[in-house]
Amino acid sequence: MKEKTTVGGQAVIEGVMMRGRLNMATAVRKSNGEIEVDVRKNEPYCKRNKLFSLPLIRGFVTLLESLVEGIKALNYSASFFEEEIKEEDKLGIWFKKIFKEKSDDVITGISLFISLIFAFGLFFALPTLAARGLRLLRVTSPWVLNLAEGLIGVLIFLTYIFVIGKLEDIKRVFEYHGAEHKTIFCYESGMELTPENAKKFSRLHPRCGTNFMFLVIVVSILVFSLVGWNNLIQRLISRLLLLPLISGIAYELIKWLGKNNGPVAKVIGYPGLMLQKLTTREPDMEQLEVAIAALKAAEGIEDVPNIVADSSVVDEGLCNTMVEEV
Repeated sequence: MKEKTTVGGQAVIEGVMMRGRLNMATAVRKSNGEIEVDVRKNEPYCKRNKLFSLPLIRGFVTLLESLVEGIKALNYSASFFEEEIKEEDKLGIWFKKIFKEKSDDVITGISLFISLIFAFGLFFALPTLAARGLRLLRVTSPWVLNLAEGLIGVLIFLTYIFVIGKLEDIKRVFEYHGAEHKTIFCYESGMELTPENAKKFSRLHPRCGTNFMFLVIVVSILVFSLVGWNNLIQRLISRLLLLPLISGIAYELIKWLGKNNGPVAKVIGYPGLMLQKLTTREPDMEQLEVAIAALKAAEGIEDVPNIVADSSVVDEGLCNTMVEEV
């Protein structure tokens, strides 16, 4: 059995992004059937600054970094299919005209901002507004109101995942998500990385980002219970200010779950694992092949097809041939 690694990643459009000990690699199955792999040096923010590596702080930093790198990987995978469109949209032309070579960074920043606002509004602000309605029923206990808010948040989260999972394009992404998990399990087992071997493993992984998001909601119930129930504006502000702490606690829990197989860890991790039955699907052999290509490039393993390395890459051996969220 190979020692557990910290390799992880996410599914993208017709591909997988993997973040390993050496590189960050995104493998995409193009419309002509070929696999192309983009490789960049993996240098997490937590390793660039000692402050960012401190417990609790590193969780929020890693969350933001994962969002940024995830958006970049999604944009990269989407670019292969945008090439099939003959005319570029006017907004894209305007962005490139105004921001020039910085246009991709600007788009990433805007996408990140919108994603954060959407997530906060849907999973925090909306449950708060809904739970506030209980006060009209003369429910005044902060514990009851906080519990109701948390349960509403969980319900919204589950409903959101269930609904988007019905979309055909998202089903494909969920299949690649399953391929990502199976490939990482195969790598951790020490078996040869082949689609046939990876197919044998589970698609449910304890370090999955789905687990992380679920833990964020659960931890928020406990943390918010200590705050009390103020007016709506104060409550929303407190939610926003406490988000770094909540994500930090959830991150430490997910890291611990990834290293432990004891009964307590199994109980804590079980709901997140079951939730992955909604966010993953069984992949086919071609999807597993893509995930394996991404993992090999991320870990510096040879025999990777069509590598495209940017100027910062540089594991020398690889040239010769990135909620650490799975």
